[in-house]
Amino acid sequence: MSRFSPAEVAERLAGGLLSFPVTHFREDLSFDETAYRDNIGWLSGFGATGLFAAGGTGEFFSLTTAEVERVVSAAAQEVPADVPVIAPAGYGTASAVELARAGERAGADGLLLLPPYLTEAPQEGLIEHVRAVCAATDLGVIIYSRANAVYSDEAVARLAEECPNLIGFKDGVGDIEKMTRIYSRVGDRLTYVGGLPTAETFALPYLEMGVTTYSSAMYNFVPEFAVRFYNAVRARDRATVYRYLDEFVLPYCDIRNRSAGYAVSIVKAGVRAIGRPAGPVRAPLTDLDDTEMRLLTDLIDRVPEA
Repeated sequence: MSRFSPAEVAERLAGGLLSFPVTHFREDLSFDETAYRDNIGWLSGFGATGLFAAGGTGEFFSLTTAEVERVVSAAAQEVPADVPVIAPAGYGTASAVELARAGERAGADGLLLLPPYLTEAPQEGLIEHVRAVCAATDLGVIIYSRANAVYSDEAVARLAEECPNLIGFKDGVGDIEKMTRIYSRVGDRLTYVGGLPTAETFALPYLEMGVTTYSSAMYNFVPEFAVRFYNAVRARDRATVYRYLDEFVLPYCDIRNRSAGYAVSIVKAGVRAIGRPAGPVRAPLTDLDDTEMRLLTDLIDRVPEA
């Protein structure tokens, strides 16, 4: 049973930085639960207000349903009592419902509904997809607008009205007009989460549109810096935000942009760079090469001071 009501989950997520931990693998690509639990315990000391287990950064797309349930269960057992754990659901509607129930069994406090697999869909189909997942669980649900599941403002408004346990909207598109329209229609009924790759680059302008939090992948390997960056954003300290962008975030993005899929691969590489075992990524992703790994390690060694 969830430790928090959907409304409590929404409030906690909106109030701070969000952790999206990597999923640890051994060299044979099996789930390394011991290393994962140890890492969750370590990350819990830096103040994130929500943990998204087996999300995009956690290679959800490469995990089986049984593995997802195991990862979520491990996270739920390791986090502090005041930090909600959000489990993933995705793929087709039947699979998403199954994953939602698996997350609930594993002790999650909420769900992140990722886009369906492969096929494009009309807004009516996406609405029915979300309705089915919300109806299958008592947990609060956050929809992730991205790829083949980009929700219109009309669709989000209908879902917010029809699904009491829909608590959040995560944006992975970066369409400022669309975000403005959604917030104008729905207002504070939902919690809004920035979900673009390396969300720090969009955090300051998104704050002005009611997006008070975001998924920080770099929290995995420079958590103190990630929290300082978030605090500067919330304080609207533009000078500090742009200094951090110039000195660390944008050079990091330059490495990330060297290959498709590196938005995930570079995070696991960052964890390895600070001496914590994370293992390789699973195919179809690839790990950074030796040159890229050196560039990343050198950058982490120069992380900006406060």
